Order: sequence, then C-alpha cells, then structure tokens
Amino acid sequence: MKKRFIRIVIVLGILAAVALAVVWFSIDSIVKKGVETIGPELTQVEVRLASVNLSPLSGRGHLSGFFVGNPTGFQTPSAITMGDVQIHLNVGSVLSDTVVIESLRVEAPEITFEGSLTGSNLSKILDHLEAATGGGKSPDPAKSRTSTEKKFQVKEVVITGGKIKLSLKVLAGKALSVPLPELRLQNVGTADKAVSAAELARQIMKPLLASVTKVVSEALPNLTKGVKEIGKGIEQLGKGAVDQVEKATKGMKDLFKK
Repeated sequence: MKKRFIRIVIVLGILAAVALAVVWFSIDSIVKKGVETIGPELTQVEVRLASVNLSPLSGRGHLSGFFVGNPTGFQTPSAITMGDVQIHLNVGSVLSDTVVIESLRVEAPEITFEGSLTGSNLSKILDHLEAATGGGKSPDPAKSRTSTEKKFQVKEVVITGGKIKLSLKVLAGKALSVPLPELRLQNVGTADKAVSAAELARQIMKPLLASVTKVVSEALPNLTKGVKEIGKGIEQLGKGAVDQVEKATKGMKDLFKK
C-alpha cells in the first residue's frame, strides 16, 4: 500500500513538472494571444502583437511589433506603435494569481495624436479604458470579468525615445512630429494591491496622454506659426509666377503690334 502511494506521488510529480514545462515553453504564444484577445476588448480598437520572445529561465525578453489602432471616425493608420518592448518578469510569479513584472521598457514608440486638445483618438481610447475599469474606482464584483482574472504588479515602466506624430486641422494637412519626453512610472500595482490588465493599461495610458497633450499644447503655437509662414511663402510664390506670366503675355502682344 505504501509503495503504491509513493508511485502515485511520483507520477503526480512528473505530471506537474511536464505541465509546468508545457506552460513555460508556450509562454510566448500565451502572452501574444492574451494581448490580442484582451487588448481589443478593453480599448475597443484593434490591438496586435507581432511576436513574443521570453526566456523561461531568466524571465527576460522582448515584445515586438505592438500595434494599437484608432477608434472609429479617425483617419490615421494607428494610435500607438512600438517596435521593441523589453520586459523582465519574475519567473516565480507567472503561475500565481499576481504576475510580477520587474521592469517594462518601451523603446522609440510612435504616438499619433489626431484631433484637438479637447478631444483626440488617444483620449477616446482612454475613455474606453476608464469605462472598463470604472474610472479607477473599486470594481463592482457583479461586473468583474472573472474571479480568476490575473492581477499585475509592475515595479517600473520606462517609455523612452518616442515621437508624437500630429494630425491636426490647424496644421492645414501638414505632417509634423515632435519628440515625446521620457516617461517613468513606479509601482503600477503593489504587493498588497495588484491591478487588473485593464487598470494596468489605464494607469500607463493616463500619464502618457497627459504628457502628449502637454507637449502638443506647448508646441502648437510655433507649429501653426510655421504653417502660416509656409502659406505666405506659397502665396508670394504664386503672385510672382502670375506677374511673370503677365509680363510674358504683354511681351508677345507688343511683338505682334510691330
């Protein structure tokens, strides 16, 4: 009886080890599927991730080709694109209820700001995240996604080397871009108060939108001045061309009078 019990324990141990290995070595596809499933549900826009490459031993890796589309009614191809996202997971937390992310570093993102300071594609996406999280208030248990939903604790978020592409009516269709200042966030979710995927996205998106709006509002006077100067230059160029045509026409008329 004792030997049989030992065999059962050994078999269960082997099965648990195999299950753990399967989960770890398929973590890339799990993360990709999770992002592309939950992302659109929370933001109400298309979300894609080209590839995930995570080490099951160190927990370090890269997410490549992250794409966030635009809400209905906006014309630009995307709201946010990220070529490379470096991530460092706490390996031991992956199978627990709370996933601990030591660091999340976004390199050279491209943020498209379409609309105006009172309403843009980015603010619309944030509105959807606010709706999904109740605006940061304590969630209603009756409306929560599931009782087994993963929670997150992110110790550091760094967004660096980014640029903001502007698509504003006041720029008269001229494509312009301005640099995005580095953004650093600490402790998005804590050990005693981890956050859902929706709240994690909201807590990153909100200061990002604030930073983008500040940059755009400060840059707008100089940008619109530049557009006006270009417009004046084109106007003067057009006037000069008309004068040249008129002179040439007068010269031809004078020639035929002789």
